Amino acid sequence: MATTKELIEEYKQKRAKIEQMASAEAIEKRHKGGQWTARERIEYFLDPGTFTEIGLFVKHRTIHFGMADREVPAEGVVTGYGLVNGRPVVAFAEDYMAMAGTFGEYHGLKEVHAIDFAKEKGWPLVGMNDSGGARLQEGMDTLEIYGQLFRAQILASGIVPQIALLMGPCLGGQAYHPIMQDFLIQTRNTGFMGIAGPAFVKTQLGEEISLEELSGWKAHAVKSGQTHVVAEDEKDTLDKAKELLSFFPSNNREMPPRIQASDDPWRTCPELDTIIPDRPTQPYDMYKVIKAIVDDGYFFETLKDHAKSVITGFARFNGRPVGIWANQPMWAAGIIDIDAADKGARFARFCDLFNIPVVTLGDCPGYMIGSEQDWKGILRHGAKLLFAWADASIPLISIILRKSYAGAHYGMLDKGIGADLVFAWPTARVTIVGAETAASVIFAREIRESENPEETRAKRIKEYSDIYENPYCGAERGYIDDVIMPSDTRKVINRALDILEDKNKDNKAFLARPWRKYSNINL
Repeated sequence: MATTKELIEEYKQKRAKIEQMASAEAIEKRHKGGQWTARERIEYFLDPGTFTEIGLFVKHRTIHFGMADREVPAEGVVTGYGLVNGRPVVAFAEDYMAMAGTFGEYHGLKEVHAIDFAKEKGWPLVGMNDSGGARLQEGMDTLEIYGQLFRAQILASGIVPQIALLMGPCLGGQAYHPIMQDFLIQTRNTGFMGIAGPAFVKTQLGEEISLEELSGWKAHAVKSGQTHVVAEDEKDTLDKAKELLSFFPSNNREMPPRIQASDDPWRTCPELDTIIPDRPTQPYDMYKVIKAIVDDGYFFETLKDHAKSVITGFARFNGRPVGIWANQPMWAAGIIDIDAADKGARFARFCDLFNIPVVTLGDCPGYMIGSEQDWKGILRHGAKLLFAWADASIPLISIILRKSYAGAHYGMLDKGIGADLVFAWPTARVTIVGAETAASVIFAREIRESENPEETRAKRIKEYSDIYENPYCGAERGYIDDVIMPSDTRKVINRALDILEDKNKDNKAFLARPWRKYSNINL
C-alpha cells in the first residue's frame, strides 16, 4: 500500500503532466504563430490567483481507431471559474495542442457542465474557441453530445450573458457553439469559423476558396454579420471580452453594474446645435452625436463593419450602462434594410434580457424598398424590430434628430410601439412619408392637369412639408413628449434614466402582462 507521501507525489506528477499540455518546442512554435496556449489564455483573462479548474482529470472512454492508449490532456478543454475585475465568471478554453482541441464526448460534457454551472450560479460564461472540429474517432458519441451542448447553451440563453471568443479554427458542427452565444469576438488573423472548411467545400461543391476568404473575419464581421467585434490579437481579444462584460449584469435578475462617473450628467453639448445640415438630404456623422452625449465620449460598438447604416453598442450615462441604437446618415442615409433590422432587433432583445436601458437616436428615411429587399423578406425582417420594442420591459428612450418616416418611425422606437419617453430636436421631420412622396400621391391629378405642373408640385410639397414635416404635430398629440435643444440631449437622457430607474425592478413591467411562453417573432 502506498504511503501518503507517495500518493501526494503521484498526484503532483499526474497534475503536472496534464498541465504541461505540450512540449516546450511546440509551445514556442505556437507563440511564434501569435497564439497562446489554452492555460495562458485563462491565466491572462481571469484575475490573478482566482481560477478554480473543474474537470482536469476527465478522460475519454473511446477504444477504437487508436484511441485506447491515446492521452488527451484535460480532454482538450480547460474549464473552471474565477474573477474578472472582481466579478465571478465561468470560462473554458479549448486546447488546440491536445489532439487539435477536437470535440469528443467528454470534451463536450465538460463544456455542458461549465454552461450548466454558470446558469445555476448566475455567472456570465466566456468560451475560448480553438478546435479542429469533431473528434471523428468517437462517432455517435461525438454527434450526440453536440446536441446536449447546444441545448445547454439555449437553456442558459437570457439567464446569463454568454460571450464567444474565436481564437483559432472553429469549423463544422463546432461553429454552431459560438454562433449561438450573445456576442462573438474574432481574432483578426487566427480566428476562423465556418459550417465546413475549404477542403470539404471543394469535395462537395467543387468550389475553390481559401480558409481566410471563407471563414475569416471579413466573412463574418462584414458579410454575414455573425462576428460582433474584431480584435487584433490574443491579448486584445481577451481585453475586449473584459470590456464588454463590464456593461453586463451577472445574470437576468440583476441590474447592470453602475460605476462612479466623473463626467457631469447635466453638461450641455453646444456642438450639437449646429450638427444638422440645412439641406435635409445632406449627411452628418452620428458618431459625433454619440461621442458628445455619452460619459467621457466612450462607446463600445458591436457589429461595426456590418449593416453600417445603423449603429449599435454600449455606453454609459452618469455611470449607467445603456444600449445605443442609432441611424448613420453617412451610410445609405441611415436606412433600415434586412441586415440593419436583424442587427437592431437582436441588440434590443439582448438589452431587454439583461435589464440594460436603450436609447435610440433616429434619423431614418424608412425601410429599404425595392424588389430585392421585398423578395428577401424586408417585411419579415423589419417586423423583428417591432417585436423587440413591443416585447421589451426595459426603459426605452427615443431621440428623433431629423427624419422619422413611415415604418422607420416605429422601427426606430416611437411612443406607440413602446417608448417610455420620446424627445425630438427642432430639426425633426416626423410624418407618414416625406413631402415629395405625399404630394406625388395626394395631388397627382392636380399636378398633372396644372398649367405649370412643376410650380404646382413645388407649392404642394411646401404646403405638406410646412404642415407635417416638423416635430410639433406629434408634440401636439402627445406622441412626442417634448421638443428639446440638441445641446440639452445628454441631460434630458440622464433625467429620463433617473425617473425610469425602477421600471424593470423585480420585472414588474413584464409580469403585469398576460401569461404566454414568448412572442412568435418573425425569425
